[in-house]
Amino acid sequence: MIMKEDFLHYIFKKHLWLDNPVQLTDGRRIEIIDTGQHNHDSGPDFFNAKIKIDNTIWVGNIEIHINSSDWYKHKHDEDPAYSNVILHIVYKHDKPVFTKHRTEIPVWEMTFPQIIFNKFEEFRLSENQIPCTDYRDLIEKEIFNIHIEKMGIERLEYKSEFINELLIKSNNDWEYAFYVNLVRSFGAGVNSDAFEQLAINTPLKILRKYSDNLFKLEAILFGQSGLLEVANLDEYVIKLKTEYNFLRKMHDLSPISATNWKFSKMRPSNLPHIKIAQFASMMTFFHGLFTAVINEPDYTILKKTFKIKVSEYWTKHYSFGKITNKTMSGFGNTAFETILINTVAPFIFVFNKDKISEDSQSKHYMLLNSLKPEDNREVRLWKIFGVRPSNAFETQALLHLKKNYCDKRKCLKCSIGQHIMQQINNL
Repeated sequence: MIMKEDFLHYIFKKHLWLDNPVQLTDGRRIEIIDTGQHNHDSGPDFFNAKIKIDNTIWVGNIEIHINSSDWYKHKHDEDPAYSNVILHIVYKHDKPVFTKHRTEIPVWEMTFPQIIFNKFEEFRLSENQIPCTDYRDLIEKEIFNIHIEKMGIERLEYKSEFINELLIKSNNDWEYAFYVNLVRSFGAGVNSDAFEQLAINTPLKILRKYSDNLFKLEAILFGQSGLLEVANLDEYVIKLKTEYNFLRKMHDLSPISATNWKFSKMRPSNLPHIKIAQFASMMTFFHGLFTAVINEPDYTILKKTFKIKVSEYWTKHYSFGKITNKTMSGFGNTAFETILINTVAPFIFVFNKDKISEDSQSKHYMLLNSLKPEDNREVRLWKIFGVRPSNAFETQALLHLKKNYCDKRKCLKCSIGQHIMQQINNL
């Protein structure tokens, strides 16, 4: 039996304890008037709770631990942030605890229904990829839909963190942040970090300078990628190397290592060489692209904006020096929609977040709702729940739910998991 603090948080927050009346370890009776605000950051677990001990009402913070001795293990006795703790809730009381000012804190050894803990353990140890699969009949459709809406927004919030970091680093330069994030999307997950490093190592102002010359853009980007150094030689590679060496000295450029790129188990059309060629093509029309996409959530118009067309060399090569009859080097709908989902929609979300206009705030939602649902293994798992997503907003929500809750077994922080627990407790 492995107890988790998250479980105790859930029992307390949902008022599912068995104690009636509630009694402290010193024998005094206590009434929980208000559990307070659940804190997910540093500091006590619940803020501004209200309790009554004997005839005195206390307002302050509550801390929850498995063992009361964890108070010292976590060094709360040295932290002034815990000086206003009015109640210590524990699974097992093994030691009295004191604040930094040597005030002893009342302790409640909380009990709970064993059936709820058993189900919690069942979810935690489940071999199902979605832990609550066996209890899907207990999930009301309305509850599921509300949670998916929440997950969709949380997904955008999650992606916003990276955008906000870029804005801070670039002194609020929206176009630069868009540039780095957009280039990441060319990596399709596997090579996203390498593309990000390539973008950061290659100043945007230099690429703008040569936006009317695709050959120079390719020379810079392939040179900066490190892939020219390990390329099989042919006439085009020799020309690229000569041009890059000239531009590198002129602009004091530093390439990244070729070892950053991954090639294993990858479709030819997703190889780094083809994607860098597409990246170079995009830079020929990048000027003004951010302004265009941030104000226009219409799929058809956005599609016309992304006029990616690789140079002739890449219509017959997947990598340097190895000719093929014809490559799948075009920028298809799937690649374009990946950019809309992972870059454009999150930027629209962040850019319009603090605006009063309801139309501005819903642009990201309009865009994601206009895109067809993604079709991958993670999304198809939800068919067992009878889920048939109708657009990209819903599939993004399902991906977020699976990755950040199901995979991490955070069932008690998930509205669906909480609903199932409540249903089980009511049986």
